[in-house]
Amino acid sequence: MKETKDRMMKMTKMIMWALLPACLLSVPVANAEDAHGTVTFTKTDLTGIGPEKKVSRRDPSDVIKVGDLYYVWYSKGPVRTGYDATVWGASSPDGVNWTEIGEAVSKGGAGAWDEASVFTPNILVAEGQYWLFYTGISKNPKVKPDSKIGIAVSDSPNGPWQKLDTNPVLKNSDNKSDFDSHLVDDACLIVRDGKYWFYYKGRQLGKKASQTQMGLAIADHPGGPYLRHPENPVIPGNHEVVVWPQGKGVAAMIGKVGPKDIVKTIQYAEDGVNFTKTHDMASTPFAGGTYRPEAFSDTNQGEAPAWGVHIGKGGKLYCIQRFDIEWSE
Repeated sequence: MKETKDRMMKMTKMIMWALLPACLLSVPVANAEDAHGTVTFTKTDLTGIGPEKKVSRRDPSDVIKVGDLYYVWYSKGPVRTGYDATVWGASSPDGVNWTEIGEAVSKGGAGAWDEASVFTPNILVAEGQYWLFYTGISKNPKVKPDSKIGIAVSDSPNGPWQKLDTNPVLKNSDNKSDFDSHLVDDACLIVRDGKYWFYYKGRQLGKKASQTQMGLAIADHPGGPYLRHPENPVIPGNHEVVVWPQGKGVAAMIGKVGPKDIVKTIQYAEDGVNFTKTHDMASTPFAGGTYRPEAFSDTNQGEAPAWGVHIGKGGKLYCIQRFDIEWSE
């Protein structure tokens, strides 16, 4: 009897283990798919580029490090918006205490495409030079804003900067049905697969600012020509372009503008084009830029940024403020 009971117990256990994989497969996987990490931010006031009477500093670039100094560029002008500004730069030994270097990019001459304002800069380091991308608008009364993107280049992060003769390197599309037929703005560059990937935001003619989307253009040379990706727009929202290489792919920080399912999230695309959510954000930086050590290395070893800079309140105007990032899975 005892042997019979033992055999029955063994058979029962065998049946249970045999059925276990099938039971596991029948468990819904939605919980795993819906589980996302979270991102939180701590903000710090800065010296040198903080609040200043009658001065607005805004739209900071991503941060780079050259030698022992960090560098950042931003729009500087007398009004809250970027529509009456020039591009300035600053350096810092610690990312908190900054020294303003001076003006990097000035407005264009009478009748130029960038006559009214130059603003929203970002930086690319490539081929031993520094490529400062910036948005410009003209004084064209028919289309406001009619923004396009140009480049100024220098052998040093301290300048002097020379605008390219081929500017603008990216202008709004001539096809009225394209997502960027009204304007292009807010460049953000990475090096990927030996090419220069240029993420930007665009808006279609007749659309509202809340309907801004993200596009991608790619070039073999840092000065262009930049060709739009055939799958544009690559992200159906976002008013602030913040991307970085992460592992083999590209991550993007989405602010408060866009469809409800993507706002205040981190998105990731292994191919740099087809993005899906990985993290939720309780709050968001305001038109930020991040410190991305691997942005231009093309090593497939980029990591999530630990800090950056964004627009902070400076009384009635704006200033540059730091944010530190805490990631949780």
